[in-house]
Amino acid sequence: MKKILLLSDTHSHIDDTILKYVKQADEVWHAGDIGDLLVTDTIKKLKPLRCVYGNIDDAKARLEFPLHNRFMCEGVDVWITHIGGYPGKYNPNIKAEISENPPKLFICGHSHILKVIFDKKNNFLHMNPGAAGKSGFHQVRTMLRFVIDGDKIKDLEIIEIEKRV
Repeated sequence: MKKILLLSDTHSHIDDTILKYVKQADEVWHAGDIGDLLVTDTIKKLKPLRCVYGNIDDAKARLEFPLHNRFMCEGVDVWITHIGGYPGKYNPNIKAEISENPPKLFICGHSHILKVIFDKKNNFLHMNPGAAGKSGFHQVRTMLRFVIDGDKIKDLEIIEIEKRV
């Protein structure tokens, strides 16, 4: 069993509230638009990190992290990418792969809009944790927390960090 903290779109922002949840997780997953690598360096000092780079990330981030990160977590096939789209509207660059070899859990960021949707056509769970950073149009900073237990994804929680003013 693993407790996962999922965040995205930090845009160089890390604070004590994010770190409080990092410390409670077994692993942290970041779905891109890291910004300053101080964010990921700080997380890596505390917990194992799985991450992808996003469209705002520089060459250093692109050397350290992949565009797509596909891996097994216990019995769950996970695919993380930054610009993935949504059920019925996937990024054209990955649409064929999703249809031919769907994961059990597909994660992306980019939109700054928290969404959790079951893709009935491809039979997998789609997650976007919204944005944990302060840059962007989102009004509330958000993250997701859940448990992977064998081949089950359970105990999903939405974490609202704060309303932006």
